[in-house]
Amino acid sequence: MSEQTFEVGGAGLPRGARLGVDVGKARVGLAASDPDGLVATPVETVPRVLDAQGADSADVRRIAAEAEERFAAVVYVGLPRHLSGAEGAATADARAFAARLALAVTPVPVRMVDERMSTVTATSQLRAAGRKSRSHRPVIDQAAAVIILQSALDAERAAGARAGELVEAPQT
Repeated sequence: MSEQTFEVGGAGLPRGARLGVDVGKARVGLAASDPDGLVATPVETVPRVLDAQGADSADVRRIAAEAEERFAAVVYVGLPRHLSGAEGAATADARAFAARLALAVTPVPVRMVDERMSTVTATSQLRAAGRKSRSHRPVIDQAAAVIILQSALDAERAAGARAGELVEAPQT
């Protein structure tokens, strides 16, 4: 059976949902797209497992299950850089999480995409929609994941190629 593709900017990319992941210290926001990669929508907020080492933590397993269930073509993980573009502790944490996720979802590619300002934008959007700070805490990570994913989808359409940098799964 041949892989279905669709035209994006003159280049065919495989059809399939895309997942967007916003990695935080306490929670992981998850968003998904339709199979054609047009619109990102929130999925859920997954509790973060901070002391995990391998791909067998509850947070990574939950995202891997979602990728399998949706026949994901790619998983985009937000890369939190400083406004200057420099990388810090949050960046290292997101990279480590993405590497564990890449191991769990193989052969689905995991790619890191710039997420500067995604949480700030998500907070502003929720506040503008009338959500109070306390009531939007559970959904802020999902909203940030939607922003990360929609940005990656827009970049795919503009470039005709997957967005971001490919994460190599660690050797076991």
